[in-house]
Amino acid sequence: MSSNLKNIIIYIKMLLPTANCQLPTANRQLLTALTIFLLTLNSCKEEVVDYQANNCKRNPTFMQTFGYNPSFSYLTTSDEKIMGLVLRESTQAGNPNAPVAKQMQHPSWLTGGWLAPILIAGNGDIFTAPAPFINILNNPINNNNTIYKIDGKTGIMEVFLKLPSSDSINTENPFGIIGMALLCETNTLYVSSLAGSKRHSENGHIYAIDISSGKIIDQVNNIDAMGMGITYVTGKRKLYFGTGRSSDIFDITLDKNGKFSGKPSLAFSLQDLGIRGDDKVRKIRPDAKDNLVVNAMEFNYNLIAPREKQEAVYKFAYDEETKKWVLIK
Repeated sequence: MSSNLKNIIIYIKMLLPTANCQLPTANRQLLTALTIFLLTLNSCKEEVVDYQANNCKRNPTFMQTFGYNPSFSYLTTSDEKIMGLVLRESTQAGNPNAPVAKQMQHPSWLTGGWLAPILIAGNGDIFTAPAPFINILNNPINNNNTIYKIDGKTGIMEVFLKLPSSDSINTENPFGIIGMALLCETNTLYVSSLAGSKRHSENGHIYAIDISSGKIIDQVNNIDAMGMGITYVTGKRKLYFGTGRSSDIFDITLDKNGKFSGKPSLAFSLQDLGIRGDDKVRKIRPDAKDNLVVNAMEFNYNLIAPREKQEAVYKFAYDEETKKWVLIK
């Protein structure tokens, strides 16, 4: 509730006892009705939630079952020589760049071909999706809109949901699912897909999926969203994302049920920043201080060898006075 609204309600509450004796009946009724309206208006406003409330991921219990120490272990899909999901135990806790003590793959982790996004839910279940790697030999285009779930208890990977197939799947664009985000409060998984888009035709979607039922509850159409992240810094639940079409970053409000409220709007841009000046978003995440950390790279709807992907990192802070995101790093 804004400070102005608080002051108005307090003032009216103070005024009511004396007003009841001094004002005509009609005026007293109007004043009382106004108070009830303002109190109702306040109660309808959504609760402001700190970002920390959206950090619900939990280590999957299969790590210990497989003989791995969760404090030293991590999951990765970024190894250039190993297809699928890999579980590794590092020699140094919290440092995935430290020497690897041991690693393993469950046989089911190879069934999806090359994978990219990894998202861990509050119960330890893991969600991921196919991602083409240099070529599409191990990632058929007709499978690029499939979400896989690795059971947090058993470690077995199975198909969770196949998103609607685009009417215009084409070899011009090998990409399907390219980003994931989770709203812990509602257990809603947000998935962006570029399937069906062409170089000059934007046919992508953002899907809101209820994890409990495995059903799509909402979607935004005709947008090629990349690199999604959720924050509450503006007092509302908002999903931030870049696009494959420009260096702009957009946001869309999420309601209390995890559905989209309103339409995407421009939040800020990476235009003219960095070496290239036209970076596209790869990943967005809030940090501990509610800043938005944006990982960006070159993207042109074609497969580029990983060694050629030069990534840049930008950090933005929200200025309460100007109501704008400002580059701080």
